[in-house]
This record gives sequence, C-alpha cells and structure tokens, in this order.
Amino acid sequence: MFTPSQADVRRFFCSVYAKTRTGQPLEAIETIASQWLEDHPEYHGDFADADAALAKIYEVEAGKTNPFLHLSMHLSISEQCSIDQPRGIRQAVELLAARRNSLHDAHHEAMDCLGQMVWESQRGGRPPDGDAYIACVQRHATRD
Repeated sequence: MFTPSQADVRRFFCSVYAKTRTGQPLEAIETIASQWLEDHPEYHGDFADADAALAKIYEVEAGKTNPFLHLSMHLSISEQCSIDQPRGIRQAVELLAARRNSLHDAHHEAMDCLGQMVWESQRGGRPPDGDAYIACVQRHATRD
C-alpha cells in the first residue's frame, strides 16, 4: 500500500496545479486531482508555492481548512467509487449525488463519513469499518 508523507501529498497537489497552469500533460490520477482543484479556486494560492505549502500549518482550532487534506479526501472518494471499494460506496455516493444534484456536494457530505470512519479506526486501533462508512453516506442521502 502506498502511504505518502504529508510532504509527498503537498508536492503532488502543487505539481498538479503547476502542470495545469502551464498546460503540461497529466497522468490519470493527476487529471482527477486537477478536476477537484478546479472546483476549489479558494485553495489555488495554497498550491501555487510548493515551498510555502511544505512549511504551512493548518490549525483546525483556528478554523483553518487544510486544502491538501480536503482534496486528498475528494481524490480518495473518487478512487473508492471508481473501484467500488469498500463494496457499495459507488452506489451510496451516486445516490447522495443524485439527491443533492451535485457530485461535489455529495463528496463533501461523504467526507464527514470518511473522516469519522478513519477517526474511529485510529482511536480504536482496528481496521476501518467500510460498512459503517457506507451506511453513513446512505443516511446522508436519505435526509434533507
């Protein structure tokens, strides 16, 4: 399993941003990342300077969203849906997207579930519970 460091993730998104701005060819995963980058112009400044990105600290307590974590979650959900892993996630996200009339909004709601699953897994020292994750996304799809 590939486990990139924080610096690797930040370099990846900064590189995708730079390639996109200069019209360089992108690899498949970079193309997906660039689509999510495009949907988040509020973060472009964070991706424009790789050195600054590597040094920056995003304080949750200060209300600072970490754009690298945010886009990593978009990318994770995209990849999960593309291979339907955990099994059923594709259908759950598609249902949520149809109910919200927006894949982007669906991803943001699914991120709450993904974050909860990861947090509970880390806190409990056990593997991620894909069934609970999917059930959470499905609950989001059935509420207004």
